[in-house]
Amino acid sequence: MTEASNVSAAALRAFAIMEIVVKSERPVALSEIVEQSGLPPATAFRILSMLEAAGLMQREPTGKSYGVGHRLARFGLDVMTNNSVRAERRVILRRLVDEIGETCNLAMFGGDEIIYIDRIETDWSLKANLKPGSRVPLHCTSSGKLFLSQMPRAKRRRILESLSFKRYTDNTITDAATIEAQLESIAITKVGLNNEELQAGVVGIAVPVMDAKGRMIASVALQAPVARLSIGRALEFVPSLQRAAADMASTFEPAES
Repeated sequence: MTEASNVSAAALRAFAIMEIVVKSERPVALSEIVEQSGLPPATAFRILSMLEAAGLMQREPTGKSYGVGHRLARFGLDVMTNNSVRAERRVILRRLVDEIGETCNLAMFGGDEIIYIDRIETDWSLKANLKPGSRVPLHCTSSGKLFLSQMPRAKRRRILESLSFKRYTDNTITDAATIEAQLESIAITKVGLNNEELQAGVVGIAVPVMDAKGRMIASVALQAPVARLSIGRALEFVPSLQRAAADMASTFEPAES
């Protein structure tokens, strides 16, 4: 086998391992990676160590399992913001903004933050100016709390324990127990709320974009000045957000071959 062939084979093995970890809903043990990849344990461990050093994999605190690293998560989000379906998603968001009359966005989970994949602003002069690619906290945003609510409790607890709970406004919840109780309610309603918790005078409502297996992969949300739209009035637009989220889900489905 030539040197180029060896390099190609090594790259494919590394990609196969990353694919196994990315597709899993929880950290993956080395033994599972060995079983699913068919690689010898020593080879799988060597590749994982290389990926971990590069920031593509992240070893869990127990040291026995692996999750997605910050660099791989960033790469995935970059793909989502620059792919060929962006125009289709913007049509859905524009239709939603025209219906609601307020700023709407598409967001995804980015480790310990929420990242706006796309966003269309209302024509009103009074609005919250955040651009696609902006990162916002989990604990005080509608999308952030929605994502947390849909996680297994153990994973949610680990993330909450790692957060700083920075206070942004008088309404920001900075107590993990209080947020946990709110998340239990959001898990049932599947509607995330931000009641002036990130920016004073701005409210937000978010609903999930679900994949074919019933897993949350993104959120569709609205933000509006409370002077124009109270949190109670904003909730009246949940059906509109849900319809947009259902349309958005099809843009995440792989194309049929």
